[in-house]
Amino acid sequence: MTAPSPGGAATPLLEVRNLRKFFPIVKGTFRKVVGNVRAVDDVSFSIQEGETLGLVGESGCGKTTTSRCIIRAMAPTSGQVLFHTRAGKVVDLVPMSRKQLRPLRPEIQMIFQDPFGSLNPRMTLLDNVGEPLLVNGLRNRRERTDRVAELLRLVGLRPEFMHRFPHAFSGGQRQRIGIARALSTNPRLVVADEPISALDVSVQAQVLNLLLELQTRLHLTYLFVAHDLSVVRHISDRVAVMYVGQLVELAPTSAIFKRPKHPYTAALMRAVPVPDPRVPSGNGALKGEVPSPAAPPSGCYFHPRCQFAEERCRREPPPLREIAPGHLARCHLADQLTLETPASGAGGR
Repeated sequence: MTAPSPGGAATPLLEVRNLRKFFPIVKGTFRKVVGNVRAVDDVSFSIQEGETLGLVGESGCGKTTTSRCIIRAMAPTSGQVLFHTRAGKVVDLVPMSRKQLRPLRPEIQMIFQDPFGSLNPRMTLLDNVGEPLLVNGLRNRRERTDRVAELLRLVGLRPEFMHRFPHAFSGGQRQRIGIARALSTNPRLVVADEPISALDVSVQAQVLNLLLELQTRLHLTYLFVAHDLSVVRHISDRVAVMYVGQLVELAPTSAIFKRPKHPYTAALMRAVPVPDPRVPSGNGALKGEVPSPAAPPSGCYFHPRCQFAEERCRREPPPLREIAPGHLARCHLADQLTLETPASGAGGR
């Protein structure tokens, strides 16, 4: 099921339908395929223009693989990634060849997690930030230099820094350089893959505020991948939660933090420390281990760890269904549960 678009009938900038990415498991001399790692397993959502969708989940849940399939850094196994281009056409990125994708690359850019590893250490800022411009046809070096200077000012760096190499900058400054490079082609969609997780806490807020300011000034749309719920709450309009390759909940940010409908989402929130000594810490510990995406359990993937699981949960895979307007959950019991969070202090069923 695809999430309904906020605001009604407007065409989403990005619509992901039933996206799957399986990695084959091969064994033996003849490299026989004996199974698949279901890294992304039937993920569907949409993003409106100007919106920020936060994609969250613990390590290994498939959120980064999802983002890389969307920008076609990886080829999906199946599904659709529908993108509304600047020319007004809606195109499916999944079946496209590299040649067909190339004209669309400037419209979809990515900010990477590691601000140093994503920059070429042998290239100056001028060449690092200006390379997308060169690749996309801006051959005049003077024009590229002027554009790089403009981009550096935009992200809070001095234009005279453009002749320095990445090692001369701090982690926060390097991430600003990565943001400038992502913005060089005037993208419509920016996929930010944990863009602040490698930074000191003291500069995380600065980079977050920069992203929000740039979104307002340049009318950007973000897919913001993260595992820090407090960050996602600050920057996102809606939040999508992943577990073992599946989307288990999708809702507006205020709704999902006040009234989560999936037990896994509630457990994630209880695990976040509350910065108030008067508020008791929640018990976010879940029993059992995260199942392997190579051999997920039958029925609901979360049922071995869920305190509310019934026999139906063990047999029948739950669909991603709408529980309230704009609020979707992959749980048979979602409309019956009242889940405990640090904000609510209530629990049970």
